[in-house]
Amino acid sequence: MSAAAALQKAIFERLAGDAALIALIGEGGVRDHLQTASHRPGVWIVSLESRDASTASEAGEEHLVTLEVRTGEGGNRSAQQISARVRVLLDDAELVLDGFAFVSLFHRRTRIGRNAKVKGHIAEMVFRAVTE
Repeated sequence: MSAAAALQKAIFERLAGDAALIALIGEGGVRDHLQTASHRPGVWIVSLESRDASTASEAGEEHLVTLEVRTGEGGNRSAQQISARVRVLLDDAELVLDGFAFVSLFHRRTRIGRNAKVKGHIAEMVFRAVTE
């Protein structure tokens, strides 16, 4: 398993295991792939970009993790509430990764807006993680 895969698994488990988040999005609302009949509201892990961040003495990787919160029409407030909970769960979180050392995970930005194509609101959240 790669560090990126271990990070994705830990993020998924953290989100899917939180009762307060599940109360907002419902069972099965945390996903790592979109489906034709997608569950809304929900949180999707949409991308994970990794790059080398090794030092002279330690191997490491930097990861930019992009999550999307999707709600239905009129869901701006809902997108704000869900993304706020996701931020509480992940920003400066302590995660345990299988086979890798977790260094940090910090929120970089959130952008919320209406998307006519998906007929609802999307909150795009980006987090920066470092693993060794």
